[in-house]
Amino acid sequence: MSTRVMGILNVTPDSFSDGGNYTSSDQAIEHAVLMQKQGAAILDVGGQSTRPGYSEVSEADEISRVVPIIEALKGKLTIPISIDSYRASVAKAALTAGAHLINDQHGFQGDELMPHVASDWKCPVVLMHCDKHLATQAGSLIDCLKRYFESSLKIADRFSIPHSRLILDPGIGFYKTQPQNLEIIAKLSELRTFGLPLLLGASRKSVIAHVLGGDPQDRLEGTLVTSALAAAEKIEIIRVHDVKANLRAVGMAEAVFNARNT
Repeated sequence: MSTRVMGILNVTPDSFSDGGNYTSSDQAIEHAVLMQKQGAAILDVGGQSTRPGYSEVSEADEISRVVPIIEALKGKLTIPISIDSYRASVAKAALTAGAHLINDQHGFQGDELMPHVASDWKCPVVLMHCDKHLATQAGSLIDCLKRYFESSLKIADRFSIPHSRLILDPGIGFYKTQPQNLEIIAKLSELRTFGLPLLLGASRKSVIAHVLGGDPQDRLEGTLVTSALAAAEKIEIIRVHDVKANLRAVGMAEAVFNARNT
């Protein structure tokens, strides 16, 4: 399959969907191993919730949540581990512990030390769109995203970070209205102008409840639709909670669209 699945492991007590489910080491490790068995190509470990209205934890607390889990998983996983954080100190600690890539929620435009870490470690980086001033930006929504990513890529250039190590994430749900979230999902392919891999993270998010209703645990069907649409557009990575179901949806979608092109 051309679309790979990134499995989400939130070791937080307050994440919007699975907060508190994997705060013990045994629970987290068991779930990580299960996601790999189910077909996850990447494991994304996060120790700081970024749900709407989240409370920021200290860097020390975030590090204490993720580092022991990453260290414990080194001998148990064969897939790469991603650290989901906007803090350079957390990314550095996670990479030291055995992580392989950075999922920077602020796309090099938050912590000014993050590009230093990415450059020093020569690791892949997901650059997510997260612009709190989006509502005041001129131009179309996709043009706004493109300008943000252009700024992120200029930062990468200043630190001699090759574009071949970068992945773009439009940041579903971050400072965006629900109509904007739907528009981004519908127009993902317009970000292909950068020539970089794309990541879609819509799993269980409120954009699905906006259309279908339901709590986060009731949003699987909507998530599967977004994953199938991403597969149809050959989006390289989808970031999801339910690995097995989404992988099957991607496989079916790719089979149908490949048959159409025969």
